[in-house]
Amino acid sequence: MVMGILNVTPDSFSDGGRFTDSALALAHVEQMVRDGVDIIDIGGESTRPGAVPVSETDEIERVIPLVEAIRSRFDVPISVDTSKPGVMRAAVAAGADMLNDVRALRDADALETVAELGVPVCLMHMQGEPRGMQQNPQYDDVTEDVLQFLRERINACQIAGIARDKLLVDPGFGFGKSLAQNLTLLKELDRFKSLGLPVLVGISRKSMIGAVLDQPVEERLFGSLAAASLALWQGASVIRVHDVAATKDVLRFCQAVKAVDLND
Repeated sequence: MVMGILNVTPDSFSDGGRFTDSALALAHVEQMVRDGVDIIDIGGESTRPGAVPVSETDEIERVIPLVEAIRSRFDVPISVDTSKPGVMRAAVAAGADMLNDVRALRDADALETVAELGVPVCLMHMQGEPRGMQQNPQYDDVTEDVLQFLRERINACQIAGIARDKLLVDPGFGFGKSLAQNLTLLKELDRFKSLGLPVLVGISRKSMIGAVLDQPVEERLFGSLAAASLALWQGASVIRVHDVAATKDVLRFCQAVKAVDLND
């Protein structure tokens, strides 16, 4: 599945400020729907390295009118990218179908809130907090350390009453990882299948691509498509992207190759 990114923030690393106007945001959603997007993921708080936290009130004011507008106009699943229980409740009440939490429900009352709401949620790994997470991140074994974190969060969710079939996991590319650590996670992504849950991958236009290819954010499409292909090949179920149409084409071709039965 392709998850299309819709940031209604002034400071996101790739499209900050582009879709703070509701008319432009809805036009972008319409284009993504035409391009075959499977899920729209709305974010009202930037989590790029160095990002400044946003209040719950401000995040609700940014996100909820857009959730309501999309729900009234389009028949497409809506995800809301948030860590705040108040935003989670307001988003689901407005029509959101799932939640995407970069803090893996570690904020106070987040576990209880999602258990009560009963919607699917993606648990992402992040070392540290956005403001300083890229300042010399350290791991013994990055893949095993991230896997262990996700195992613990899955267990916490189940203890809180969240059904296992409501969970997705995300290794958190770019969230408290060096370039070498990010590349290692991508190379070893198939190890996350051991969790027995759908794996969501968000690499689109990220700095790891820029570092490898020496390209600014607006020139990272080809690298993003390569990363999406590698992720799908190693078992990812959801790819979170800025460029829906191009990603859909690339993934369709990868799936066609994967579907070939060598015994036929």
